[in-house]
Amino acid sequence: VQLQASGGGLVQAGGSLRLSCQASGKIRSLNVMGWYRQAPGNDRQLVARVSAFGSTVYADSVKERFTIDRANTTVTLQMDMLRPEDTAIYYCGADGVDHKGSRFINWGQGTEVTVSS
Repeated sequence: VQLQASGGGLVQAGGSLRLSCQASGKIRSLNVMGWYRQAPGNDRQLVARVSAFGSTVYADSVKERFTIDRANTTVTLQMDMLRPEDTAIYYCGADGVDHKGSRFINWGQGTEVTVSS
């Protein structure tokens, strides 16, 4: 199972970016898909996640600014009103069950988001 992330880039404070992540491979089911970020010197932290049933969880710092959405095997993160403190490497992650019935927890490659002040 692979996760391919796209989006990211450089934007000025107050701007918007959209991240997308596509899961592929022999997937039986996907449970939670989400976005996490890691700034230099910090641990990887949850940004937002969405369950297979559509329930969402957001980090307090991004509520009312970021929106996570999911359609089949794709998860997107719309990021509005970006702030310099949102600068980080963003990773998509997913857990589910593969065609062999084994649970997996996989990560996509990171995509860099830089917000200039």
